[in-house]
Amino acid sequence: MTEKIVVLSTCGSEEEAVRIAKRLVEGRVAACVNLIPRIRSIYRWEEKVEDATEWMLLIKTSRERYEALRTVLEAAHSYELPEVLALPVIAGSANYLAWLDSELQLG
Repeated sequence: MTEKIVVLSTCGSEEEAVRIAKRLVEGRVAACVNLIPRIRSIYRWEEKVEDATEWMLLIKTSRERYEALRTVLEAAHSYELPEVLALPVIAGSANYLAWLDSELQLG
């Protein structure tokens, strides 16, 4: 098990997804954010079943940077209740994991 995590979040538009991704990487709370366009989400919200087109963010970070990432993500997001789910990274390429570490170092 590594100390790295992948955080999932969705956005309602490409513009919002790009804006949030840049803010996370520029703030060094994420090393990389992949944007997956036009996913379809079906969920219940306020007693109605919703069917929405969204953009998925796959955010690479560390457990240590998670709380800072969550704070930035929630503050930047337009949703009342944004998705913020962290999944553990069990293993990965040593070179890639080292790169993640270097990109998450503060100043």
